[in-house]
Amino acid sequence: MKLLHASLAVSILCCAAPELGAAQNDDDSSMSSNHSFSGNIGLFSDYRFRAISQTYGQPAVQGGFDYAHSGGFYLGTWASNVSGNLYNNGNGMEWDFYGGYKFSPVTALILDLGVYEYVYPGAHFNDERNTRYNNTEIYLGATYAWFSAKYWYAVTDYFGVNEHTYGGYAPIVNHRGDVDSGQALPGDRGDSKGSAYLEVNATFNVAEKTVLGLHAGHLDVANYGELSYTDYKLSLAHDFGWATVTAAAITSDARAKWYRYCDSGGDHCKNPAGSTLVLSLSRAL
Repeated sequence: MKLLHASLAVSILCCAAPELGAAQNDDDSSMSSNHSFSGNIGLFSDYRFRAISQTYGQPAVQGGFDYAHSGGFYLGTWASNVSGNLYNNGNGMEWDFYGGYKFSPVTALILDLGVYEYVYPGAHFNDERNTRYNNTEIYLGATYAWFSAKYWYAVTDYFGVNEHTYGGYAPIVNHRGDVDSGQALPGDRGDSKGSAYLEVNATFNVAEKTVLGLHAGHLDVANYGELSYTDYKLSLAHDFGWATVTAAAITSDARAKWYRYCDSGGDHCKNPAGSTLVLSLSRAL
């Protein structure tokens, strides 16, 4: 209704005073140029987050929407399906929200400050507190020409990791679902606030509308070093105009026993941290 009233008011001013109407149009054009909106949607053969499969090797549909102001401020939201094997009791969805500020202190260098919230509606651990998987991180990024780096810092427990959810956790050690109680995590480690992820990336135009991407990252889970690891990705993307097709080879040194999942019978186990090739089809909207 507010938009309708505003449009009606502008129309009345244009008819009553043409010169004032012209000035109003200029202002509208200037205001419009300060704001931009964009979106994206994609289909992925697997959803890998920091090299760990969030869908246990199953396909994912993902999409997002962003707003940016010419002054450097931006807001956005993004969503994907996830596996209930990883996020218990939820509706199989990840819904993220983020916002930040980008600026260029010197020519060709762009700095990026922001906060990122990961939300898993309804999902929670089966501990006595029903601890949520939701996670909040602040980040600082820098981009210069073809090179970028970003540092992420968790201000909450890292996706719910604490002594109530991971304390006493015993890793699965083989395909039968056997556990190694002798290597169980201590139950007095505390929380995982302060966990950090550092990533470096490089992109190169190797042919017309074809981009080669290189990525390396390291996750340090505070007080839970067993869960820390380094990951790598090599990707090749080609823009066909109607969509962008990407192939990405992903690997890490994450220890499978801390991430492996088996069904209740122990007959089917998957390692979501294993090396893989992810194919995707995406489009900017």
